[in-house]
Amino acid sequence: MSPKQKVYQGVLQEIRQYIDTQHLEPGDKLPSERELADTLQAGRSSVREALRAMELLGLIETKRGEGTFLSTYRPYQTVELLSSFILKEARTREDLFLAKKILEKEAAKLAFSRIDKQDLDMLDQLLHDSLMGPNDRHVAFFKYLFRKSENLLLARVWQLMEEFSHTINKLYYSKVFYIELVHLYSTKNYQLIEPLFESLAVQDGQWD
Repeated sequence: MSPKQKVYQGVLQEIRQYIDTQHLEPGDKLPSERELADTLQAGRSSVREALRAMELLGLIETKRGEGTFLSTYRPYQTVELLSSFILKEARTREDLFLAKKILEKEAAKLAFSRIDKQDLDMLDQLLHDSLMGPNDRHVAFFKYLFRKSENLLLARVWQLMEEFSHTINKLYYSKVFYIELVHLYSTKNYQLIEPLFESLAVQDGQWD
């Protein structure tokens, strides 16, 4: 890492700490570039670069004639930015889909012991909701399972991957897959969850 990169990263860290210590909330105004440079004892050029990076990621927004404000963090902005670099390679896309499937499989297995009759009814309703498109149904179905898995970190990683995959195309499975998974929950057949995931096919188009 070059000295310039180290300074730049250091300034980013200092600005983040400043926001935390000042208890700034979305909509609050940040000090000017000059004021931040004085407060952080950093060069104005480094502060300027750090603020540009934060604006690019959607963390702050600049209003002409008013100043710079802390914005509401919207994860999809980061996803869209990173995907333009990360997801160009076909192999990277394949790896993403495989990793996403693995997370969904683990969530399905973790949720197994926590699924009760009420959960089965809810999953069945999701599968037969005529107002949902296939991709929305896929997201709602697995969001429910991740919530039942009670593993917040796993759920967050999956959600990020789900948002990444949307920048390429829509990803969901055959309708038979979801029905069969619910059936395995209903019959308490844990051993067949893994083979079910191994045999599924990704659909990119119409809901079967």
